[in-house]
Amino acid sequence: MSDGSGAGTGRLIQVDDITRVFHVGGEEVRALRGVTFGISRGEWVAIIGQSGSGKSTMMNVLGCLDTPTSGRYMLNGKDVSRMSDDELAVIRNVEIGFIFQTFQLLPKETALANVELPLVYRGMAAKERRERAKAALDKVQLTHRMHHRPNELSGGQRQRVAIARALVSEPSMLLADEPTGNLDSATGEEIVRLFEQLHQAGHTLVLVTHEPKLAARCPRAIRLSDGEIVADGPGREVAMGVAGPMVAGV
Repeated sequence: MSDGSGAGTGRLIQVDDITRVFHVGGEEVRALRGVTFGISRGEWVAIIGQSGSGKSTMMNVLGCLDTPTSGRYMLNGKDVSRMSDDELAVIRNVEIGFIFQTFQLLPKETALANVELPLVYRGMAAKERRERAKAALDKVQLTHRMHHRPNELSGGQRQRVAIARALVSEPSMLLADEPTGNLDSATGEEIVRLFEQLHQAGHTLVLVTHEPKLAARCPRAIRLSDGEIVADGPGREVAMGVAGPMVAGV
């Protein structure tokens, strides 16, 4: 089983006793119930669980799209759990590369322009951001399609553009939400192989999924159920349900 001290050096992510409570129609819904784990630089981790397990809430907290009700979240040495909305926006732009199931590309822009977008928000000069965008597209083997718009690309190519966009800012981690969910099995396999290459190159990847087959490909997986960690260990064992409970980072 993993203790969160995998590939790379140093703890990148540490969440301690995180809770998230929502109030819906006068009722209290506890989406996360004291979750604690750590992820080291260079790790590739799946967060797996069924609908209602808390995995989407956990993704929103990790992605600084939401803040915990209680507990602490440290990302790259910064306590982001109590930051303001403006501070969180900066963290999202600098520290996190998002990859979505639905790609979220601008339909009227080329692949190159879509990849450049995070650098536009940073105010980077046009020449530098274009060169960095080309380099990111090269990492996903898509430079030959850089001047095509999303409707001229296959689903797999669109997801490669989305991955390049996530990479272009050189973030601390890539956070992927069901990254193969809109792809057929063969194309999904291509994307998983690309994640393997990125992992081997030293990138930190966190994949949120309900798919056991995807979680099984990750070196480590954390399973959530009813807002709590019920298993944390090798991806294949957690995906198959044979890894016992363990809380990393304690």
